[in-house]
Order: sequence, then structure tokens, then C-alpha cells
Amino acid sequence: MRVLVAEDEEVLAELVATGLRRAGFAVDTVYSGDAALAYLGLNDYDVVVLDRDLPRVHGDEVARELVASASRTRILMLTASASMEDRVEGLDLGADDYLGKPFEFPELVSRVRALRRRSARPVPPLLERHGVRLDTVRRTVTRDGRELGLSPKEFSVLQILLEADGATVSAEELLERAWDAHADPFTGAVRVCMSKLRSKLGEPALIRTVQGVGYVL
Repeated sequence: MRVLVAEDEEVLAELVATGLRRAGFAVDTVYSGDAALAYLGLNDYDVVVLDRDLPRVHGDEVARELVASASRTRILMLTASASMEDRVEGLDLGADDYLGKPFEFPELVSRVRALRRRSARPVPPLLERHGVRLDTVRRTVTRDGRELGLSPKEFSVLQILLEADGATVSAEELLERAWDAHADPFTGAVRVCMSKLRSKLGEPALIRTVQGVGYVL
């Protein structure tokens, strides 16, 4: 899952991004409205956490342009004001959800996850295939009853493969959906992550490499 955090308070933006990464999301951060529009035009995000009071281009205008483009990206609008009038105005602009500052971080994570479920085709809370059982709510994975201690990135990659339901997933798609914009496609990040994931899944091997195409479970 890919998230853009657009927040002009840089310390807060990085704190939010760090927390979301620990929850298993691929996160990019920007600090102005024009930068938010540039990133949204270049990358396919599931959710944007959008501060309403952004400099250069106001958060309201970012929301308007995103809605006008018919983007599938969901908008979680943040604001220092939590009055009923501001919430209504933000939702009328096209925001999918609204959260006032200060906020409790678990609530932010929960709202982002809920918006992601609305931005993509419905995914069941439990994904199962070949003895692998992945719980998207509790974020646990077992194989034949044995619990696997996956890193957030390994969890995301396995979830994408399970969601593909037997279809091949390219390395480019994995990079797009599970890594942020700073991931270097030439570092072999996908290959390294896949190697660790295969090791933790154990034998018999479940992930097959389709040469020149990608990976299939």
C-alpha cells in the first residue's frame, strides 16, 4: 500500500511517515501543495494524508484537482481545526475522511487502512493459498499453522502476491506498490526481499520466478 503524506510541519510529516512505514506502508512525504500535486501526478497512491493548510498551493485546491482528475487516490484531510463546519467543508471539497489535530496515531493508521480498502477492489481480511494464511487486520502470517515473523516489507510483498490469486506480479509492480519513490529500481531491493521471504516461508518453495516477467505464488 502506497501513501503520500502532505504536511508543511516537516517534523510532524516525518513522524507520521515513520509510523506509517512501521505499520507496513510505503510512504513519501512532501511539505507544500505544489509538491503534493507533482507527486500525485507521477505516482499511483492509495491514500494521501493531506494537511489542509499547505503553503504555495492550498490543501483545498489539491483536493479539488485530485477529485477533478477522477483519481482513485483517497483523501484523508488533516487540520488544526476540528469544528463541525470545517469537517463539512472538507468533505464537500472531496475528502473521503477528516481528522483534526492533535490526533492519536493508531486512529490515523486505522483510517488510512479503511480508506485503502475503499480505493481498491475489495480484499477479504483473510487471504489463504497453499497453506499460507495472511490476516490483513492483525497483520499476522502462518504457513500450515506455523507463525512467520515477517518484516513489514515482506508482509506487503506476500499480500500483493496473494491478492494476485495465481497471476504473475512483475518486479516493477512490486516496487510501485510496496516501496516509496526513493527506491532505486537498480538496487535489487525486490530480489533481496523475495529471497528473505522465500527463506521464511520454508519448504516446499511457494514463490516461483517467471523469467523476464515476475513472480507468482
